[in-house]
Amino acid sequence: MASIPEEFHDLFEKRTFAHVATLTDDHDPHVTPVWIDYDVDDDRLLFNTERDRRKLRNIESNASVGLSMIDPDDPYRYLSVIGTVDETTTEHAREHIDELSRRYLDDDYPHPIESERVIVRIRPDEVIV
Repeated sequence: MASIPEEFHDLFEKRTFAHVATLTDDHDPHVTPVWIDYDVDDDRLLFNTERDRRKLRNIESNASVGLSMIDPDDPYRYLSVIGTVDETTTEHAREHIDELSRRYLDDDYPHPIESERVIVRIRPDEVIV
């Protein structure tokens, strides 16, 4: 298992967008931008989605994911991760999306929730900087 280098932890305090790649049942790539978070204590990348989104359905079939992010202050500084989703949970997911929204939008999450919020936790298997 790899770990996120400490010198990149600041990316999770900024308005850094990550692009998460999952695989469809036909093994086609599906890439989508997400707000990204990091659990330092557990060394897990987190994003929050709704139950009915394509990326979550893909993860339920194949837990392997890739993601990349670019420092919003320096486009030549980036982090890429190949990892495995080791947990999806609805516990505290609503609070988590509000927390992310306050970082990215300076306010609670403004959109109606159509299904159910889910936190996706990714174990980094390989980190590329």
